[in-house]
Amino acid sequence: MKRNIEERNRIKGMSQRQADFLLVLVTLGWGISYIFMDFCLETFGPFTLNMYRFLIASVLAYVIRRKYINRTINRNTVKWGIIIGILLFMVYACTTFGIRLTTVSNTGFLCAMTVVFTPFFSAVFFRKIPDFKTVTAIVFCFIGMAMLTIGDNFAITSDSFKGDMLCVMCGFFYAFDLLVTEVAVKHDDVDAYTLGTIQLFTVGILNLIGSLLTENTTVVPDLKTALAALFLSLFSTGFAFIVQPIAQKYTAASRVGLIFTLEPVFNVVAAYFILHEVLNVRGYIGSAIMIASLVIMEIDFNAKRKVK
Repeated sequence: MKRNIEERNRIKGMSQRQADFLLVLVTLGWGISYIFMDFCLETFGPFTLNMYRFLIASVLAYVIRRKYINRTINRNTVKWGIIIGILLFMVYACTTFGIRLTTVSNTGFLCAMTVVFTPFFSAVFFRKIPDFKTVTAIVFCFIGMAMLTIGDNFAITSDSFKGDMLCVMCGFFYAFDLLVTEVAVKHDDVDAYTLGTIQLFTVGILNLIGSLLTENTTVVPDLKTALAALFLSLFSTGFAFIVQPIAQKYTAASRVGLIFTLEPVFNVVAAYFILHEVLNVRGYIGSAIMIASLVIMEIDFNAKRKVK
């Protein structure tokens, strides 16, 4: 507790509004990252792209707080950082391979299914039975996913099925990542920032191995691709993973969850204006239902009753 208070006091004068704004920027970075990933994959292989993305982000995270990390690192933090890093590696492997086989719009929505898988895993592993609101949100989300991914003849389209399923697996693995992280940070000797840095480095190393074994790591990108990869490394990964835990100390958890539901919204809007991707009417309805399910998950319907 004392360490958390000291960590919070290091940043002076941040209001809840400023924290929320930073989290919106984080969500924006994640939402439009799918477009930059799609663009970079025209030059890089999936492993090579993620190798650059996470190694650069981990180096950035270390350089910014080198003395702090050296002071807080220990065997337990390294152990949990590697475990969580392996899970995050699976998350981004599914995302990066999936986006090559489906649309950017589908990727953004289906990867957001973490919010559906997490309560189920909590029930299985922690015996936290989901309430009626959670079950309702899950039903909405699956209806929306079906409308988004099933073809006009109500048959699963073979063109994007593999990509869609990989994106669903992304949500599956990220739910595990969140639950394991929750367990890890409860240990008194595990520092969240140091844990995150080790996690990023682990993902980078695993992608480096995959790249060396299966891809051409010596490819030289053009300037636009290099800038897109740099954006992913610095903003969508480094900035996001550094700012998120800091900003969350200055705003309510319910607000954070609601802000993060904007990710698929940013994704579809960006895909429409930048890539000119257009969904059919059923796809937009399904997307709207999925957004509704995410919002339902985070709204406290008893808040007004408590006030009264």
